[in-house]
Amino acid sequence: MLRVDAAATTHPVRAIALAGLLAGALDLVAAFIVYAPLGASPIRILQSIAAGLLGRDAFQGGVGAAALGLVLQFVIATGAAAVYFLASARLPALDRRPILSGAAYGVIVYLVMNFVVVPLSAAPRGPFNWSLAPVIVFVHIACVGIPIARVIGRHRLTP
Repeated sequence: MLRVDAAATTHPVRAIALAGLLAGALDLVAAFIVYAPLGASPIRILQSIAAGLLGRDAFQGGVGAAALGLVLQFVIATGAAAVYFLASARLPALDRRPILSGAAYGVIVYLVMNFVVVPLSAAPRGPFNWSLAPVIVFVHIACVGIPIARVIGRHRLTP
């Protein structure tokens, strides 16, 4: 009979979950900091995330829509961590250079989110804010890509 060690099978899941939680939290705090001077409250930012599913109705959805946005933030970040985990399994060089790999991955996440996911979502469309793009790219590098790469890389380097 084949025995599977439970710790061995949950370890990758824990690494992905931790990477997703860390990246989701850092990205959210960065969004609060970046958008606060523009008048966006944390509730409004979370509602804007929920708008990906609810459309304009998210902004009338109060705390419930904000809570959905919070859940979606972490689902998206955990999904990004899972994709990185799978990619790094096929490309071990990603784990050897987590800062460089994570920075590149942060840019990729930014591009996919802004030019694929958001346009395909129910989120209301406004003009793209090119003046904020460099800041948001930096946030995706520092708060999403690198933390994911570091956590996933550490997982692979420790048995």
